[in-house]
Amino acid sequence: MSVEERLETARAWLRQDPDAETRDELAGLITRAASGDAAAIADLDDRFGTRLAFGTAGLRGALGAGSNRMNRVLVSQAAAGFAAYLLERSGGQTPTVVVGYDGRRNSRRFALDSAELFAGAGLRAILLPRLLPTPVLAFAVRHLGADAGVMVTASHNPPNDNGYKVYLGGAEEGSQIVAPADAEIAAHIQRTADAGDIAALPRSSGYEVAGEDIVDAYVAATAAVAPAPESARGLTWVYTAMHGVGWETLARILDAAGYPRPKTVFEQLNPDPTFRTVAFPNPEEPGAMDLAFAAGRRTRADFILANDPDADRLAVAIPDESAEGGWRRLSGNEIGLLLGARAARAAEGTAGASLACSLVSSPGLGVIAAHHGLDFHETLTGFKWISRAPGMVFGYEEALGYLVNPETVRDKDGISAAIAVLGLAAEARERDETLASLLADLGETYGHFASGQVSVRVDDLSIIGKVMLALRTLPPTRIGAVAVESVEDLLQAGAGQPSGDVLRYRLADGSRVIVRPSGTEPKLKVYLDAQASSAADATGVVAALEDGVRALLEERS
Repeated sequence: MSVEERLETARAWLRQDPDAETRDELAGLITRAASGDAAAIADLDDRFGTRLAFGTAGLRGALGAGSNRMNRVLVSQAAAGFAAYLLERSGGQTPTVVVGYDGRRNSRRFALDSAELFAGAGLRAILLPRLLPTPVLAFAVRHLGADAGVMVTASHNPPNDNGYKVYLGGAEEGSQIVAPADAEIAAHIQRTADAGDIAALPRSSGYEVAGEDIVDAYVAATAAVAPAPESARGLTWVYTAMHGVGWETLARILDAAGYPRPKTVFEQLNPDPTFRTVAFPNPEEPGAMDLAFAAGRRTRADFILANDPDADRLAVAIPDESAEGGWRRLSGNEIGLLLGARAARAAEGTAGASLACSLVSSPGLGVIAAHHGLDFHETLTGFKWISRAPGMVFGYEEALGYLVNPETVRDKDGISAAIAVLGLAAEARERDETLASLLADLGETYGHFASGQVSVRVDDLSIIGKVMLALRTLPPTRIGAVAVESVEDLLQAGAGQPSGDVLRYRLADGSRVIVRPSGTEPKLKVYLDAQASSAADATGVVAALEDGVRALLEERS
């Protein structure tokens, strides 16, 4: 596309943009590009060369003007397109859609635009009463018997991002969208965008605002996940909301379930769209939990719990003298296996009950399922797949996502997971045990598993495609010192197998390496898993694999 054509595209966007901030931003960029500024022309190409597309979590990207950014024009097009999709499949009935939002920049504005456009299109639109965790929106879709739900959030992404997560009700039971719905919705959105001016879209203030009874129902249902035993009174623990929306709802659930209030990381307790104390508001990122670790040291806490900003993920840390700072964050797999064993014990003997996890999560969950006579399902990454596993009583993914109450919420839920972990900790305390000793017990019962991850963040997404192509073209015969026994390319998966842009290597020592692009961030992710006769041996195998993977990626980059 020529510079003049790109400028005309940008000017057409500018004419329909209702947001003064992004209008000013784009107007300045157009002026600089029209004068021949190469950087401005490149910026316009990046903003308008493509559109944000539905991925693992619907729409998600940086805030700013343009079709490749999150803004009021794009959100309006998305809402109108989604409304058209819902009307098309409604069979003449009036679809109901629930809209929620978190504390990020523009989240409420995007939610209001969506509610007005849904109502203007003739849908029954229900806006949640205030900023709330993503799991409350997922719960509300099922609780209200809605046809769909939209949550405005970018979860744990960088501070300048926002997103648009879509759920379907009815037969989908409040799960996130999957194919072919994602492509069908995208086609409706594109038709809306092609029509031109969003000012021509009908809007209405006739949407409803949900009452507090929705939140009350979620609180009651989540408190029932693990009512506090008497031993819970002695727990000392620390909590951080990571500048997000989790604390208000969690605090109410703690009171309802009977758990003691935690020591909180005050600097991160309330919603703050600048996320001023962290570079990335993700408990997995280095440094994100440093304030929580400091609070744990000051209070001599038994453990630390952390939600991400929209509270759909949960991190857990335990005291560990060998770790820097005296605290160790448990891996998502360690938490997943703890919660999976809890669910398996409760479901043992239940016909058709199953455990489920993503294919990049620990193979230990399958061992736990077999031990207790349960079915096991391995899915593609993302809870839109995990939540659909038949008979699931528990599901998880290694990226700190857990589903402990599938009859209530069909998505990962960091708040209900926190209550389940509190229940485990309280029960362990009755036996003079800790979360650390529960992990050791898992190894003795089911075998010792260890996992690791190598992530490569890139500025140019094409690098990821080049690395994946290089690995497919010339598959490695060894990773580190260990021979590769088999290679599976899940782009060519057989019937009944998960299919996606994933490479899976099984090694001669029984370990496993999986490579895939991230669905939500500009990263290439490599997942490492090993099983051994002791925890130390399994950890050693993973450490050696990490070195081998880094060398392999450097060679193929």
